[in-house]
Amino acid sequence: QYFCHRHKSKKKAFTKYCKKWQDEDGKKQLEKDFSAMKKYCKVIRVIMHTQMKLLPLRQKKAHVMEIQVNGGTVAEKVDWAREKLEKQVSVHSVFSQNEMIDVIGVTKGHGMKGVTSRWHSKKLPRKTHKGLRKVACIGAWHPARVGYSIARAGQKGYHHRTELNKKIYRIGRGIHVEDGKVVKNNASTNYDMTEKSITPLGGFPHYGEVNNDFLMLKGCVVGTKKRVLTLRK
Repeated sequence: QYFCHRHKSKKKAFTKYCKKWQDEDGKKQLEKDFSAMKKYCKVIRVIMHTQMKLLPLRQKKAHVMEIQVNGGTVAEKVDWAREKLEKQVSVHSVFSQNEMIDVIGVTKGHGMKGVTSRWHSKKLPRKTHKGLRKVACIGAWHPARVGYSIARAGQKGYHHRTELNKKIYRIGRGIHVEDGKVVKNNASTNYDMTEKSITPLGGFPHYGEVNNDFLMLKGCVVGTKKRVLTLRK
């Protein structure tokens, strides 16, 4: 928590820290810090955030994440990260077509569910006493505890999951202006040359129009519409 959340509060986040970049002594200290990183650090990570104003979502708060910089020497990593400070990093500069990536996210939630729905255990015969969507035996007499691996009722879905090896079919460019004209053609292929946008008629259900750069992956991804996903190389 960096600043006061009260409505009347005049305090703003990072007001003192940002003066470091304007002050001469502060600039010297920053140069010192960057050179110390190049000398002593082995791993360089950058803090990045999403741009919520570009999305058709109600949420304003950005998602903040620390991402490790790989490739090259430590000095090159620090220089690269420094020139990217406070700048937009496009998806084209990170991923490429036909690349295999991992998708990390939270699955679709289903709330409290019984054992048959949650673990796909076999239903008991029709005439079973006290219900048939149950597990008949939940363990031996001894050990006199219910083991962790026994199927039980409880929360289903809304779990953090990582799915490996999803192929990037296309990296699409968002709607942009070229030579004074708005270019929306980002869905045509070698077989279908008609100029069209990736957004279907009426927009994607529960999302809206896609106006920014996009990724098209093979297969499905975890979670509901509008779910935030982490793409990992």
